[in-house]
Amino acid sequence: MTLQPARDDTAHTADGKVRCDACPVTCWIRPGLAGACDRYANRDGELVRVDPHVILQRTLDQGGRVVPFSRRAAEWAGEILSDDAPLFVTAIGAGTTYPDYKPAPFIVSAEVDGVDMVTVVTEGIFSYCGVKVKVDTDRWLGPEQATVRAQGEAVGHVTTGEYGSQMLSLGGVHHLTGGSKKEGRVTCDTLLELSNGKPVELVVDGGSTIVVEAGKPPVINGVPEERMRVGCGSATIGIFAKQWLGKVDEVVVVDDHITGVLSEHQSGKVLGIPPTGIRMKGRRSTPGRYFQVAEPGTGWGGTDISDPLSILGAFDPAVARPGLTLFMVSTTGEHAAFYRLDEALRPVEAAMPAALRASTERIKENCEPALSTVLFMAGAGGSLRAGVTENPVRLTRSVKDTLTRVTCGGAPVYVWPGGGITFMVDVTRLPANAFGYVPTPALVAPIEFTLRLDDYAALGGHMDHVRPLSTLGEHERRLVPQLPGNTWPFGREGPPWGRE
Repeated sequence: MTLQPARDDTAHTADGKVRCDACPVTCWIRPGLAGACDRYANRDGELVRVDPHVILQRTLDQGGRVVPFSRRAAEWAGEILSDDAPLFVTAIGAGTTYPDYKPAPFIVSAEVDGVDMVTVVTEGIFSYCGVKVKVDTDRWLGPEQATVRAQGEAVGHVTTGEYGSQMLSLGGVHHLTGGSKKEGRVTCDTLLELSNGKPVELVVDGGSTIVVEAGKPPVINGVPEERMRVGCGSATIGIFAKQWLGKVDEVVVVDDHITGVLSEHQSGKVLGIPPTGIRMKGRRSTPGRYFQVAEPGTGWGGTDISDPLSILGAFDPAVARPGLTLFMVSTTGEHAAFYRLDEALRPVEAAMPAALRASTERIKENCEPALSTVLFMAGAGGSLRAGVTENPVRLTRSVKDTLTRVTCGGAPVYVWPGGGITFMVDVTRLPANAFGYVPTPALVAPIEFTLRLDDYAALGGHMDHVRPLSTLGEHERRLVPQLPGNTWPFGREGPPWGRE
């Protein structure tokens, strides 16, 4: 493979070492070896990038356009890349702006739909970065604010749970740089593995052991999760109440957050379901909705119970009757049981009727597959922005005004409101192995800024470093197809480039 030169003014020593200044470590690299990050190497006294530069290719089967082969046959001079090809230059493998004063490694121009565009690409060195992990499960991972560890080192914490999911916040500058050297290294390794789609085992203090891999089901205490809940206990009552009408007298949907009771719930009232005399433990919220029926755990509905009857009190003898039927089910349908009241009004488990077995399967059917979602999050600071313009605040304003579109390895990002350029991206929407690291420690992530050429000039961009797309064919490049579901970075879905 032909490697691309990193720069022309590399410092050398008499014994052939070259100095790499792509990050603050500034390695001196011996001939034939790579630096500490494995991203730069010394090839015959020349500092080169080890990874090829990744370029996205929009193909017909992904909804893209194709260029007729014969259209430019007469004037074709053997160029590898064409100015009018449906290609997008990503920052993956491009290099960095370090030591800060340098323009971005590639500032590439192209004409798109009759508009002169420019894309500025940089592999950002992010000490201020982390990942947010969404784990689709009702199972208890650990208390909020509990420390999350990898290889025994603190790398983050459990944060507030969301609907049907547990949430982890990992990384950040305090774990990368504010602790011991080992904590920073392990945190960097953990973020890198998660961002590149690799599995990582995490242990929550006072809680569970979990294996997380982006786009895959989480494995909790050695057991793979299959589905996330259809809704809380109250929502499940609302969804399925009509399907239970006439088939069972009472239904309790067990949930760690909000346990639902059919006869008391508004859905049951509207359907005319009579009271059953059921009494629930826990704290009653509104009719048919109960909080804190049990402690959180890995049992029924994300609670710590294995016997659902433990959340019931004695039935009211003034209302209940022998033979009354009771269906208890969890929010995922993983647990379900059917009971009849005996002469003493005690629930006795019985064979579940076919209609309720079908209802349990319907609940399971309506549960989405459990996944681990990894969102990389970072702040694009001053040094990175200086690679785009000599007046960095103008880039920030241009992003806020939607004149500049931000992507990460060609993938769409969410830019947070407020100061700076703080962005978040789903790591499964990037090409494989898009992230790297430097041993400062910090993560290296691709970031691209795309805007009209005249807007780039107006914000004080490095116009003397703009080069046409067709000039990128001189070194080894890796063409990868655009991932399905991603908006095309040059598409009309982005900023209003064509507006007056």
